[in-house]
Amino acid sequence: MNITGVVLAGGKASRMGGQDKGLMPLHGKPLWKHVADRLQPQVSAVAISANRNISVYQASGFPVYQDTLADFPGPLAGMASVIRQAEGEWFLFCPCDTPFIPAHLAERLQSQRNEAPVVWVHDGDRDHPAIALVHRRIAADIEAYLARGDRRVMVFMREAGGHAVDFSDCREAFSNVNTPEDLAWFEAHS
Repeated sequence: MNITGVVLAGGKASRMGGQDKGLMPLHGKPLWKHVADRLQPQVSAVAISANRNISVYQASGFPVYQDTLADFPGPLAGMASVIRQAEGEWFLFCPCDTPFIPAHLAERLQSQRNEAPVVWVHDGDRDHPAIALVHRRIAADIEAYLARGDRRVMVFMREAGGHAVDFSDCREAFSNVNTPEDLAWFEAHS
């Protein structure tokens, strides 16, 4: 399966004090780069979804796609924008604040998809709908959902016929770095 891995780095990062979360360093490397480095061996190509500091992300050499909708309407907008602008049939989206994703992420999502157009991670405790394998055929459905004023990722993905895939055996791989305190903790403990 030809999969484009996409680092979602286009949010407001309000819990990070409005700083560009993807550019926050962890062990001397920006968070987005941790995610890209983990995605790269699992996918055919890597891209970045970003809405700020575009030239910094472009310096990576990866394609950078901005939201086509204004006002940071959330992960679904980033997903739809990338699908509309990039080549490829399948996209593996992963937020920039999940630097520890497992090496078998793409393989497990793909193998347990069961013909669904979208599948996402469930870590045994909670869903991670922004860590998702998405087929390009649902781009128009995402856009229609957003046009209705809806933003909830899980609601959309269920409506689209998707389902969760169990990753409870590696739940720590989906730890989020949401706040400066989280970043300091992971800097000291990972």
